[in-house]
Amino acid sequence: MQSYKTLMESNSGHALQYAKRIVLSGPGKLMLAVAVLGSLMSIQLVTGAGDGNDQDGDASKIQKGFAVAPVPLDLRGKNRALVGLGSYIVNAQGGCNDCHTSPSYAPGGDPHQGQPKQVNVAVYLGGGASFGPLVSKNITPDEHGLPAGLTRDQFITLMRTGMEADGDLLQVMPWPVYGDMTDRDLMAVYEYLRSIPSLDGPGPR
Repeated sequence: MQSYKTLMESNSGHALQYAKRIVLSGPGKLMLAVAVLGSLMSIQLVTGAGDGNDQDGDASKIQKGFAVAPVPLDLRGKNRALVGLGSYIVNAQGGCNDCHTSPSYAPGGDPHQGQPKQVNVAVYLGGGASFGPLVSKNITPDEHGLPAGLTRDQFITLMRTGMEADGDLLQVMPWPVYGDMTDRDLMAVYEYLRSIPSLDGPGPR
């Protein structure tokens, strides 16, 4: 019988054939075969084997995402894993707060001045930051629960192309960079934005 370590290191196809041989070697070993198959499924869920997804990496990002979310999240009817991943992207990678929250940090909480970081939750992602003649948008959910008033498909299209519904092209938003994100990551950002508090902020939708 192969060692557990050998089984762990074998690919899923070989391991499946191994499990089948256990079943065929005698009815008394059926339980062992079930246990082996269960272990294989657990290994694949942790490592992401066979589906191209880094599930283990996602798990740490999801956990961190919930830890760094600066506002209470409404998870009702949401995909919890996508919300956590979206929070990680928005708050730990994308820097969305820098442009879509104005001012970005609460009084006494500006890390650029050596203060302990405290996001300005009162206007979090409500827009209103001025970039010359342009003003950052309010990307919190509208009265229908749509971030920036966009459906998920509209949001992904905007992130990919920079093209707004009225035909204007986003000039400040770094969509050429964010547009290269995977569909899963963009869906995660959208799901996170669906879960944050809605604001009648100063920025346009």
